[in-house]
Amino acid sequence: MKMNLIIDVGNTRVKIAVYKGDELIYNEVINHKEFIQNSIKVYYEYNCKAAIISSVSNVDKDEIIKLKTELNLIKLTNHTQVPFKNKYKTPSTLGVDRIALVAAAVLKYPNSNVLVIDAGTCITYDFVSSEKEYFGGAISPGLNMRFKAMHQFTGKLPLVTLIDDVDLTGRTTEESMQSGAIFGVISEIDSFINSYKEKNKDLTVVLTGGDVNFLAKRLKNSIFANPNFLLDGLNTILLYNLK
Repeated sequence: MKMNLIIDVGNTRVKIAVYKGDELIYNEVINHKEFIQNSIKVYYEYNCKAAIISSVSNVDKDEIIKLKTELNLIKLTNHTQVPFKNKYKTPSTLGVDRIALVAAAVLKYPNSNVLVIDAGTCITYDFVSSEKEYFGGAISPGLNMRFKAMHQFTGKLPLVTLIDDVDLTGRTTEESMQSGAIFGVISEIDSFINSYKEKNKDLTVVLTGGDVNFLAKRLKNSIFANPNFLLDGLNTILLYNLK
């Protein structure tokens, strides 16, 4: 079976993965400076036949050209063919990461109403109906963005970091900031899920992104946690375009 290379260029890191059909057999996280060299290396090590790249940050055009000369590469854009009906009002502004997540939802949960929550730099909510129709969702600040915003847009609040053991009632300024951001995000996510459940029967909820492991065990709602959901979606789109 043919191997495919998946390249996901995020805001803070780059993931590269290899799929054998629908099966993820290799993945690693690398920094932005190394991803061109490492992508080419992995492509030939695994004898890949095709590759796809998705980027939510700026990738130099020369880097894309270099990859295209070395690899059988598809760059995911708003014009790439996808296995769902895109009814977003402004498709040219739709992030390619959100496109990939919806594609994964259609593959993993066919004929289902699916809400995909990606908890990363931003938290994105994307809903696709059982008829494979995508209309949009919501975007809000992620956990670390909330910490940074409180520090940068005030005169005295410190920069705090994510901690595993946080009390609802913070007893110091730092603890209060951590409580506000963490419990605020948890309440927000549970509220979104409840609202979508009221409007859609048999809703499947998928949580992914960099903060998936931290948040999954704290939510009241039942969800499927999948840290590789975006990679699955990119592979789905690649396979769809190779047919």
